[in-house]
Amino acid sequence: MDFESFVLAAATADLGDESAAREAADAVEFRMDLAADPLAALADYDGALPLIVTNRADFEGGEATADDARLDALCSAAEHPLVEAVDVELETASGGDGQRVIDHAQENGASVIVSTHDFATTPEPPKLRQLLDRACEYGDVGKLAVTARSPDDVLELLAATRASVAGGDRVATMAMGESGRHSRAVTPLYGSKIGYAPVDPADATAPGQYDLATLRRLVADLRSNPDLD
Repeated sequence: MDFESFVLAAATADLGDESAAREAADAVEFRMDLAADPLAALADYDGALPLIVTNRADFEGGEATADDARLDALCSAAEHPLVEAVDVELETASGGDGQRVIDHAQENGASVIVSTHDFATTPEPPKLRQLLDRACEYGDVGKLAVTARSPDDVLELLAATRASVAGGDRVATMAMGESGRHSRAVTPLYGSKIGYAPVDPADATAPGQYDLATLRRLVADLRSNPDLD
């Protein structure tokens, strides 16, 4: 998965959702940290959609304990032939422990998404660019999710997204929360390469997510210029 074009990922902890996601999604983000037995689920997976695997640590909003076992599971997941991207937190990547996951994923032909989340605020514009720049240093895609408290926060995120893309980076950006909800449909216009949505809105994995079918329709309606890919 090279993320040259926009990828809409169905976010789920249940790979059984894949069949329901096929009509609208380009990929499935498998939240390993929310699954009961993620490696067994992966071993049984034979769906049509490629997988992004995420084993989100508790320090960044997930439910996985930040230890070697979490990273070992990500390395094992990267070996699955349908896993085409692996998500690693920026803190993990920059701390050194995550480098073995990054290396192993790339050795197995998977892209690496390096992500960072702010569940309280939207950082000031210089910090937004700094976070994206750092994430892109370690990964093939730098993912930044912030929390918008006002429309101005979304505007700042859009400006940072566009600047990073203009500088040659691949990024995925979104603003969480009700004030930022529309950003999930709008950031692709500014170059964001990945969107996330649950098949069922009741299964949202982040604040402010649209359901999958709605986000696909909104993005398609807004992106009338194919050169935006």
